[in-house]
Amino acid sequence: MENAPRTLIDWAEFARMRSMLGADFIRILGYFREDGEKSVVRIEDAMHRRDAAALVIPAHTMKTEARQFGARPLGDLAEEIEHAGRRAVESRHFPDDILPQVVALRQLYRDTMALFEQETNPLVARRPTFGRAAPSNQEFGRL
Repeated sequence: MENAPRTLIDWAEFARMRSMLGADFIRILGYFREDGEKSVVRIEDAMHRRDAAALVIPAHTMKTEARQFGARPLGDLAEEIEHAGRRAVESRHFPDDILPQVVALRQLYRDTMALFEQETNPLVARRPTFGRAAPSNQEFGRL
């Protein structure tokens, strides 16, 4: 991961969303996983086809959903792609200059989803909570 793993996610925002969604959280995070993968593919395809209009909606979707879960760097990168697509549609000049951002999007998405998986997978040891050791599921069944 290029970014420090803990800086890819605003964990306070993630926790707020988790609390707000309650029992629906994992299901909705799963939708983000599916939508995110599709958005990355659609953005890459739009770049290959040089279709600026086709960049806008998947980048907008990625931006919005990523930010809802506290994935600000992913949301910011998607926003950059979205704005470039919108500018290109208006100017009728394809934004070749965003190729590095489009290339970086897939890995940032994967890194972000890996952190979400670590945080939500009940079989993964949790990060320590402030001021005390976190309960560990790695000790289950040991005497």
